[in-house]
Amino acid sequence: MIKQANRIFLAIAALTAMTSARAEVTNSADNGFTVQHQTVIAGDSEAVWKAMVMPSRYWNGDHSWSGNAENFYLIPQAGGCFCELIRTTADDNIKSSEGSVQHMRVIYAHENKMLRLSGALGPLQGEAVTGTLTMQLQPQGETTVARFTYKVGGYMEFPVDEIAPAVDSVIGEQLSRLSALFADAANAEPGAPEDGGDAAGDGPADDDQN
Repeated sequence: MIKQANRIFLAIAALTAMTSARAEVTNSADNGFTVQHQTVIAGDSEAVWKAMVMPSRYWNGDHSWSGNAENFYLIPQAGGCFCELIRTTADDNIKSSEGSVQHMRVIYAHENKMLRLSGALGPLQGEAVTGTLTMQLQPQGETTVARFTYKVGGYMEFPVDEIAPAVDSVIGEQLSRLSALFADAANAEPGAPEDGGDAAGDGPADDDQN
């Protein structure tokens, strides 16, 4: 399962990189790199925050270990987990699932402003690297400027000039998918119900998961 997930991650990322209009690898060295993406989202910072801390709504399931984005959950407080359950049925929780994966762990959370997580995503999980993803929100009138910055450093067997563009496209894709949630809402018919819910309480796991 792990090898298959790694291949999917790299294949999709490589395809996205080839079709991307611009590269966002802002810095690189023999032992690490930085990627950054920024966009303006058609929603206020509170709404964007609530969506951002629910990765099951926008994080691509192709970049999961289980192949299903519904298995993602995130606890938006220091020490909280951006994790994934490996489930047989949708009713499985942290106690009854076959397993679980920690993608990242929250190290800073300021509601409606910034979320910072530590962890090596995808195939980087098997390498001796650290990764820090900073997700910043800045109000701009009725919209929000969202910036995702991911810094990776340490020993890895992947050539930096190959893995950095792949990771860049994956990070950029997730920000684009988050933004698309609000584009879809803006295009919805007036009076249509909104997809909401409490961000900290909608994950598939029990309250005592950490």
